[in-house]
Amino acid sequence: MPVTLPRLALLGALLFPVAAAWAAELRLELPGGTQTWSSEELLRHPQARDLDIPADVAYRRNMRYRAVPLAALLKGVHPEDHLQAVASDGFAAELPAAPLLAEQGSQAWLAIEDPQRPWPPLGAGKPSAGPFYLVWSKPEEKRIGPEQWPFQVVRIRYQSPLAERFPALLPAADASAEVRAGFAVFQKNCLACHRLNGAGDAQFGPDLNLPYNPTEYFQPQFLARYIRDPQALRQWPQAKMPAFPERVIDDQELRQLIGYLRHMAGRKAGAAG
Repeated sequence: MPVTLPRLALLGALLFPVAAAWAAELRLELPGGTQTWSSEELLRHPQARDLDIPADVAYRRNMRYRAVPLAALLKGVHPEDHLQAVASDGFAAELPAAPLLAEQGSQAWLAIEDPQRPWPPLGAGKPSAGPFYLVWSKPEEKRIGPEQWPFQVVRIRYQSPLAERFPALLPAADASAEVRAGFAVFQKNCLACHRLNGAGDAQFGPDLNLPYNPTEYFQPQFLARYIRDPQALRQWPQAKMPAFPERVIDDQELRQLIGYLRHMAGRKAGAAG
């Protein structure tokens, strides 16, 4: 009996079960144009190397990855530029380009999951951090926060500055220096998961001003404790918000962040002023 095409396809799937995994692709939308890299191409990149990451953010233990310096992939990007890393689950990390281009101190790397040696799942019933994960060597030198470690990345794209894209995020022109500093803390640590006034690209967490701002329903001391350790106040297995210990957001930055949120409670989208 002749072997039909459907049977050949089934035979191929049985004999080469990892072939489909090579379909993982990373899309780079940069000033010099758009480029797509496959997992296979990145694993064979001339600058790819084995990289040990102590206390990995996603896995919370030491990990070893095959990784490429991210700067090697960011052709045409300048330190003053702004990038965004988009994950498959809607997480959208806003990333100033300068730290990503650094070749000393805190250095950004793109870790690539090898389908023949897959990474462990992030938890029971969860996928891995792959196929692409932005990791950092020596993150403590530049105080790289957990929101700057996006995993399950599918796209990295050049973006105009946040102030131009999302004016609804901006504090009032006469806002205090503390509120403006809190806006910077918000951009670095919150905007990857949350929108505010409907502004932002994240699809992961709730809006932090609509319909209500956290400062409107949390007592101040409990809001600070919630940001420090969400599970200490609201404990449930599906919780996704990470803790922000003092090494990530120090006490002054925490006050600034809450000051920005309180300020924005008076600047809801559609409200006068």
